[in-house]
Amino acid sequence: MRAAILQMQSGIDPAANARTIVDAVRDARAHGADMLFTPEMSNLLDRNRERSGEHLRTEAEDETLAAVRQAAADAGLWVHLGSLALAGEDGMRLNRGFLIDPAGAIGARYDKIHLFDVDLATGESWRESAVYARGARAVAADTPWGKLGLSICYDIRFPDLYRVLTDAGAAILTIPAAFTVPTGQAHWHVLLRARAIEAGVFVVAAAQAGHHQDGRDTFGHSLAVSPWGEVLLDLGPEPGLGFVDLDLAQVEEVRARVPALRHRRPIPALSAA
Repeated sequence: MRAAILQMQSGIDPAANARTIVDAVRDARAHGADMLFTPEMSNLLDRNRERSGEHLRTEAEDETLAAVRQAAADAGLWVHLGSLALAGEDGMRLNRGFLIDPAGAIGARYDKIHLFDVDLATGESWRESAVYARGARAVAADTPWGKLGLSICYDIRFPDLYRVLTDAGAAILTIPAAFTVPTGQAHWHVLLRARAIEAGVFVVAAAQAGHHQDGRDTFGHSLAVSPWGEVLLDLGPEPGLGFVDLDLAQVEEVRARVPALRHRRPIPALSAA
């Protein structure tokens, strides 16, 4: 698979963000890519809840999703939309990722399971659970290159999710993100490499990067990591489009060298000493 990874600096205008993705679809196809990967919150990154709420639409009404589906069909390209902010039910929002096939059809959906509620030393405070509905199931989707395991950002810290995905046959894990700079500097590379190494899979992580219109700063450094834990592509701190070739035969080669998946065992409940 030739993967195109879009590192974005999404702003508060969904139409502008949609144009960025549509342009990237065309550029990806022109450079021979098979699939384009985009970050978390590709359509809208705005921590002002009142302002962002004016732009939120349901899945059926979301203009970014519609535009990208059409662009994928026009280009004959697979697209993994890392996630979109959507209007959900009962006043809650959805942080939902999509796999779009070359006909423009939605092949899979995933709602973020682990929500980021934290107070950082920088003074930043995040309460995703106050705004977003929590996802309820893991999703692994079929592609011509093998199964794609879907996740979003904070999910990266919960290896049980990736055990479920790799037990289901995922050969590529997608971890789109909008990581803060402090947590990115401390944990981003090591966590992504760990997720690849522990199961012998490729990891593709498209990220948000730089200073955004809503005032936040994101870490960038979209990565592609091999099943051996090698960083194949690092897009650094600025927005851009990068390309990387993934040889899926390496998954079985690495798993033969370190057969950790075959050695997995159910862990019994802890007994009293």
